[in-house]
Amino acid sequence: MVDERSDAVGSDAGLRGRDLIGLGGLLAGCVILGLVVGLLVDNAAGSSPVGVLVGIALGILAGCVGFVVKVRAALQG
Repeated sequence: MVDERSDAVGSDAGLRGRDLIGLGGLLAGCVILGLVVGLLVDNAAGSSPVGVLVGIALGILAGCVGFVVKVRAALQG
């Protein structure tokens, strides 16, 4: 008789703790990088909140795209 639970537990497909920590780091890193780039653009161009807001928005977008790509790869493989 085959125990179905042992197949589910022994499977490498899915996300483990270190994978989730990496995803959190990816999201935080993208947003922080966007913030820093936005601050640098604001200081160079003299446009106070515009660069920061655009940088954060692009950081969030990049983080979401990276998150989706990594989660899909982990769930498929």
